[in-house]
Amino acid sequence: MRIIVTGGAGFIGSHITDAYLAAGHEVVVIDSLWAHGGGRRDNIAERASFVHVDIRDPGIERIFREFAPEVVSHHAAQHSVAISSRDPQLDAQVNVLGLLNVLETSVKAGVKKVIFASSGATFGEPKTLPITEGTPQWPESPYAITKMVAEHYLRFFRMQHGIDFTSLRYGNVYGPRQDPNGEAGVVSIFIGRFLAQQGVKIYWDGEQTRDYIYVGDIAALNVLALQRGGGACYGIGTNKKTSVNEIYRALVDVTGFEAPIEHLPRRPGDVRDAQIDSSLAAQELSWLPKTTLLEGMKKTVDYFRERLPA
Repeated sequence: MRIIVTGGAGFIGSHITDAYLAAGHEVVVIDSLWAHGGGRRDNIAERASFVHVDIRDPGIERIFREFAPEVVSHHAAQHSVAISSRDPQLDAQVNVLGLLNVLETSVKAGVKKVIFASSGATFGEPKTLPITEGTPQWPESPYAITKMVAEHYLRFFRMQHGIDFTSLRYGNVYGPRQDPNGEAGVVSIFIGRFLAQQGVKIYWDGEQTRDYIYVGDIAALNVLALQRGGGACYGIGTNKKTSVNEIYRALVDVTGFEAPIEHLPRRPGDVRDAQIDSSLAAQELSWLPKTTLLEGMKKTVDYFRERLPA
């Protein structure tokens, strides 16, 4: 199968690219390598073709036409809640107008399906947990708003143009290749600070929880979604709540270093708790997360430790 992965030089997209290649598919990666997006050339597997271009660029039409992909895995995005709150216009340009450019180009190129990286953030602060597909979506940040809007555009393009989609509402994905210097991804940020023997910042009281899921499990999910889940949106998580303070204490155990803590106020757009029930994904995509938080954190620490300066 011929697949285009937008954002394929980034943290999640590069792991998905690796999984597609391992499954025998042909992959072209499109990525802008935006400094705040975490995309890096050295994340891209040698067997994948790479085009350095922004998803908002009309020039992607030539790439689609020449490669003739059957599936587009759309993982390019402005993914930071903090940046979206500071610059909602930029967030909408990338996450809405960029998506529309990809969808319109996909229709012209005869793409059969789009796999979309949505987010559990679209649910905002749910009244009850765990989050399911039936939980009302009340996004509380511009980033989350654009992800919810994107799902409506996917439905429209399926109805109007016959292009199928599967939308995956990820919990908090972590693992190797995540940018430890960015504004998103508390696990990788903490690991970077712990290994550098530096202090960490904990916003709010640290008791806010998220559903943390290992990137290798996300990559496996995206392979399954190539053939399954047409026209549906799925909550993707482990059905477990983990607080920021628990992440901190686990890293103390894994690294043996007790990082100094700077406590700061709640950030705009932050929700209190998140826990995602993936039962529907288990039923319809035959997917279940396999990596425990401790296993995933050990793998991630080992990855970053190997890349520390001598």
